[in-house]
Amino acid sequence: MLIATVKIKIHLPWVHSLKEKRMVVKSLIAKLCNKFNVSVAEVDEQDIHQIAVIGVAGLAGDAAMADSVIDHVLNFAEENTEGEIIGVEREVISI
Repeated sequence: MLIATVKIKIHLPWVHSLKEKRMVVKSLIAKLCNKFNVSVAEVDEQDIHQIAVIGVAGLAGDAAMADSVIDHVLNFAEENTEGEIIGVEREVISI
């Protein structure tokens, strides 16, 4: 069994408050959880209103499935946010 993780850093240039950022982040987190059945949370940069860092983790049976889930999550995140993805850290861990 493998654990697939990805950390997505998103730049949100139009956001001018933490309240606006929270609305964007909560919406994206809910969509990712519902669509892919993965665990999602804002993991870093909570006090910076124009940067969101989202962490996603899920279980997979093999490496191909783990990579596929990560790819689908990244594509979905890119299509469903108006922000620009400025960083991605992927990791697949065997347990």
